[in-house]
Amino acid sequence: MYQIGVDIGGTNIKMGLVDDRLQIVRRVSVPFPHEDSEAVAKRIASEVRGLLAAQEVPEAELSSVGVIVPGSIDPTGAIILDAYNLGFHNVPFKAQLQAQFSGIPVYLANDADGAGLAELGRGAFVGCQTAVLLTLGTGVGGGLILGGRMFSGGKRQGVELGHMPLVAGGEPCTCGNLGCIEAYCSATALAREGVRAMQTHPESLLATGSGGDPSRIDAKFVIDCAKEGDEAAKAVFDRYVDYLGSACISIIHLLDPEVIAIGGGVCGAGEFLFAPLRANVAKKCFYGDFAKIVPAAMGNDAGMIGAAMLGRNAI
Repeated sequence: MYQIGVDIGGTNIKMGLVDDRLQIVRRVSVPFPHEDSEAVAKRIASEVRGLLAAQEVPEAELSSVGVIVPGSIDPTGAIILDAYNLGFHNVPFKAQLQAQFSGIPVYLANDADGAGLAELGRGAFVGCQTAVLLTLGTGVGGGLILGGRMFSGGKRQGVELGHMPLVAGGEPCTCGNLGCIEAYCSATALAREGVRAMQTHPESLLATGSGGDPSRIDAKFVIDCAKEGDEAAKAVFDRYVDYLGSACISIIHLLDPEVIAIGGGVCGAGEFLFAPLRANVAKKCFYGDFAKIVPAAMGNDAGMIGAAMLGRNAI
């Protein structure tokens, strides 16, 4: 049997035909059409049938269709409550897609949950009972594995690790609160602090390398300047690692996970990030033996594989 995994993003929809070994045997990516949700469901169904035909797999060999979206899902797993990048609000997307796949179960989840499930199936969480995924991008997402299964919260509203408080009265967060993990540990936060340092230190590589243009400073640029030994960039990066270490400590002290995997663009820094992060956590941790802190392993395939695994997780 096969499963379909659909990863809906604000730019593209990625779809994969996944076999029982969690290998993507065929895939397709199409631009997100920015149409109403029913039209998007029909487009997905059309592309999936094209995938099946290209692989010569009959629809009867599909055991499930799983979909992940960058937004919140209602407790029944049927309605997309808010997915701002998609323009979807209170959309009964599961039913809309189920209408296109009569007799094949359809599952719907948040994208960070799906990525965590993919790490459990083939990545950094294989064999784990308790593990946490943090994705550091425009925001901070989180996926949680408890008891060897994806955990979507006691009331099935998802886990919002990025919106746990970190600094009292701190930086504004996209959620409307102040001082959230996202406001300090996202790639956006690293770039914001890089801009501030550039403005304060006109002699720095941050300033000279960007020509003083804030729009040229992103997280990668800050990291690259820090790697070059720029003092202003290094100070920004060191503070970022300290905040991220504190976020990890809160998770470790609450859950005592076996592994924390970190994904997203900031992880391109490799051991330049992970070595000081592990040292920072070690200094703050109550436990002598604490979670392994590793890069997420599944990369761009995480969404499709995690979505394909939603049916298995429901059993």
